[in-house]
Amino acid sequence: MEIPCGVQGRCPGGGLEANPPEARYIQTVVIVRSVKFKCSVDQVKKSFYRVANSIFAKVGRLASEEVLVELLKCKCSPILLYALEVCNLNMSTMQSLDFTLNRFFMKLFRRTSNMEIVSYCQEFFGCDLPTVILRKRYAKFIDINKS
Repeated sequence: MEIPCGVQGRCPGGGLEANPPEARYIQTVVIVRSVKFKCSVDQVKKSFYRVANSIFAKVGRLASEEVLVELLKCKCSPILLYALEVCNLNMSTMQSLDFTLNRFFMKLFRRTSNMEIVSYCQEFFGCDLPTVILRKRYAKFIDINKS
């Protein structure tokens, strides 16, 4: 069943386009025109990297790893996860979000590429992967909206 949403976009020539290739939901989630419902998280990842890199630029190696991970959990994770529980993301998109967080830990711990070390550090600091957090949030979202 197709539901018209009435979204219009601008054409390069200045006119209005009836069906733009993508539409923003809230501020960061981008709904992509596709055969199936699909959300793009590219903008979300860009925002995450922008904030994470600014934290590294300001604090650098002066702060301990504990402080940097707490800043990640307080400032960067909400950006990465904001409003994604309403989207039933496919596995490749979820793994892309996991990779984003894993990349931060690789950079934090002196550019290690050993995923065993990265996952141990994430467990030690109590930093769950986005897939785990989003599955919990999605289940809670579905439970709330069932009734």
